[in-house]
Parts: sequence; structure tokens; C-alpha cells
Amino acid sequence: MNDIDKKNMKLAKKLAFVALGMFGFGFALVPLYDVFCDITGLNGKTSNSVATIQPMEVNKDRLITVRFVATVNSDLPWKFEPLQKTMRVHPGEINQVSYVAKNITSTDTNGQAVPSVSPGQAALFFDKTECFCFSKQLLKAGQEKEMPVHFVIRPGLPEDISNVVLSYTFFNSDSAT
Repeated sequence: MNDIDKKNMKLAKKLAFVALGMFGFGFALVPLYDVFCDITGLNGKTSNSVATIQPMEVNKDRLITVRFVATVNSDLPWKFEPLQKTMRVHPGEINQVSYVAKNITSTDTNGQAVPSVSPGQAALFFDKTECFCFSKQLLKAGQEKEMPVHFVIRPGLPEDISNVVLSYTFFNSDSAT
């Protein structure tokens, strides 16, 4: 092997290493982005884990309007909607709202809900203590199911935020099982 061949081989190894590094970094971006969104509330992403609610003082002087939104991804044959469209809540108060999902097919289907809170800054103060979004939901053929959400908006919510939207999108999770 002459010097040029050795240099080319060395360059090829370096380029292969760089390509593998870029591939690995690309793979790591998704979980890193999820962690970043969980910490900052960016894009209204809320935690998909049970919040531990410490006793807190309810601010009876302030009311926040919470609007509930439900959508279903096109690959999931369900109907999905909140039982009530809006609710006025006091910061620090534990609240409950229910959503209803119905499988409109003749086959059993699994779905997974992904929550979002808007505006994004409000997600930092929005805690769910019970939520159907924490796990996959199985609906048998034609089954309808009421699914509660227990939540609290912490009193530290900035004063300029008086309206919050809690949105869920259900996705088909059969391919992930």
C-alpha cells in the first residue's frame, strides 16, 4: 500500500466515524428534546407522570378559564371529546373533568393520548394527578369509555395568564404493542 492509499484509508475511517457520530446524535435529539420540553414547558408539553400534589393554598380571588380540546389522529377510528368544553378554576384547587372515547369499529383498538397545555408557559404550572394519558387505553369493538382527568393549576401561574387550554390527541398504539 502506498502513501496515498494509506492517507485515503485513514480519511475514509475518519469520515465513517463522523457519519456514525452524526447518526447517533440524530437519534439522541428526540429524547433530549422531550426532556427540554418537560423542563421548560416548551410547546405546552406536560409531564406524562403522576404529579405529587403538596397541600397548597387555594387562591379564591383568582379564576382561570380552562378550555378542553380533544382530537384523534387519522389512523385511530375513535370518537373522542370532553364532556364539558370549559371550566373556571381557582389556582391551587384540585379539579376533575372527563373525556369520552368511543371505538367506532368492529375490532379492539389501543390508543395513547398525548397531552398539551397552551400557552406553553402555563404547562409549568399545570399538574395532573390522575389521567388516562399515563397509559395506553384499550377500547373493545364499539366500546365507549369515560376517562377522568384530575388536575390542579398551581398558584404561581403568572397573572397575565387567565385562559389555559388542555388538549389531548389520541394516537393508534396498536403498532407499538
